[in-house]
Amino acid sequence: MKIGFLFPGQGSQYVGMGKDLYEKYEEVRNIYDRVENLTGVNVKKISFEGPEEELNQTKNTQICILTMSLAILEILNKNGIKAEISAGLSLGEYSALIYSGILNFEDGVKLVQKRGEYMQNLVPDGEWLMSAILGMGENEVEEVCSKVQNGFAVPVNFNCPGQIVISGDKDGIKEAENIAKQYGARRVIELKTSGPFHTIKLQKASDELRKELDKIKFNNGDSKVIKNIDAEVYTENDDMKDILAKHIISPVRFSKSLENMIKLGVDTFIEIGPGKTLSGFAKKIKTDKEIRIFNVTDVETLKNILYQVLEKN
Repeated sequence: MKIGFLFPGQGSQYVGMGKDLYEKYEEVRNIYDRVENLTGVNVKKISFEGPEEELNQTKNTQICILTMSLAILEILNKNGIKAEISAGLSLGEYSALIYSGILNFEDGVKLVQKRGEYMQNLVPDGEWLMSAILGMGENEVEEVCSKVQNGFAVPVNFNCPGQIVISGDKDGIKEAENIAKQYGARRVIELKTSGPFHTIKLQKASDELRKELDKIKFNNGDSKVIKNIDAEVYTENDDMKDILAKHIISPVRFSKSLENMIKLGVDTFIEIGPGKTLSGFAKKIKTDKEIRIFNVTDVETLKNILYQVLEKN
């Protein structure tokens, strides 16, 4: 068995996420306390009680999702469930980097806090949208976006076969949604995000984050991490600071990341954090191999993974 961890990004959050895990496990409580001490953010209240509008603010969303993923990792590590390779969707890449040891805990948490603040400060809420286009290929979605005349829309997240996320301003995305439907899109879903993420519109946030990255020491890491920008494994020759700065303004190649993880021998995916979106993506990857897919998002799913992975193996 070769395990690959998957870490979710923005859009997976919901009020109440992580609450039952926090109440049951001391290790989880310790992680929430550590993050709150480092950031000054009331992660518990925002995550467990909301309101939704506050949780959905980028500066809060990112640190709350990261905290939940890191807390679940504590339980998995304690029980000997480890991954040889991991990947995260957008924000989730930071969870993967912290898990691998490429980023230490404190630096990773502080970077994510800054990242969320820079991204939110640059784009006022309500002016921007991200939308998932279902049932269309990459070339078709690119053509849809090229036909937008009033506003700005570009494909940014290549999640899995048949699901591509577009990002831009409200007028551009609304127009792109209508064009996509005319072109035969099966469905269009607007995401719970508040900015034109992974587009050049966040160049200033990328520049600000680069200044923070210059202060960070990166390590070799104990396990492999797949990069969002090209779906390849990080190597010691990579310019981590440059890659993570560009990460904010570059498309996410998640579908290709999953394919490459399978090529590298992964036969068991475990999604760690709120929701099960990435598990759904993994199920849509075409492969001849038998792949097991799990998600850990609450006490029940955690108990299931401990039984399935530990007792059955």
